[in-house]
Amino acid sequence: MTADKHLVEVQYVFIAQKQERSAAVAIVGRNAVKSDAAVAELKQRGAKAISVIADVTDKAAVAAMVERTKTEFGRIDILVNNAGINVRKPPHALALEEWDSVIATNLTSAFLCSQAVYPVMKATGGGKIINIGSMMSIFGASFAPAYAASKGGIVQFTRSCACAWAADNIQANAVLPGWIDTDLTKRARKEIDGLHDRVLGRTPAARWGAIDDFAGIAVFLASPASDFVTGSAIPVDGGYSIMG
Repeated sequence: MTADKHLVEVQYVFIAQKQERSAAVAIVGRNAVKSDAAVAELKQRGAKAISVIADVTDKAAVAAMVERTKTEFGRIDILVNNAGINVRKPPHALALEEWDSVIATNLTSAFLCSQAVYPVMKATGGGKIINIGSMMSIFGASFAPAYAASKGGIVQFTRSCACAWAADNIQANAVLPGWIDTDLTKRARKEIDGLHDRVLGRTPAARWGAIDDFAGIAVFLASPASDFVTGSAIPVDGGYSIMG
């Protein structure tokens, strides 16, 4: 896909095998440079990690990715569905091809990957699925119709998986990041006048979130501490979503 000023994309992350205090990690995405850099960083920290190049909107590619991860690590305990793109246009200006691309990347990929890991998790006694939503799972936005639709769908898909797979000891939850300081939101601040001040004005914590702010919730949802938590959609937003 060719990127332009309207298109922003983030990396896809797939977490595989739990160990006693860490995890063996498979980083999955289309950008080999980013994936390899992430793997190198994980290895420097002492973790076992691999990079898998795959288009997670393609069913055959997802099946091959799951098979390789299972072969490398022996099992799959945790799946994080984090693929995401956004085309910043109002609904009347959005082309059908752009709508389809966002829905496929943000929502269909989560369906394909979750469906593919389900039998692997079931066979080993359970697992954790963590879907990354957004504040757009809750709020609308004039500039993100497809993105908001996909992220609202992520929450409902999470709830469906939670209901369907609870008997197999698979917990499915969604994390709804607020305004986090990432490459994606840096672009948004450049393109949307006044966004920075509006975010700070609404956020009780009075700051943008940092990547490390996700560490706690991710560890919790990936660990046995959350074995009785499923179907939840948890904001990590400094209080942004509670403001009237």
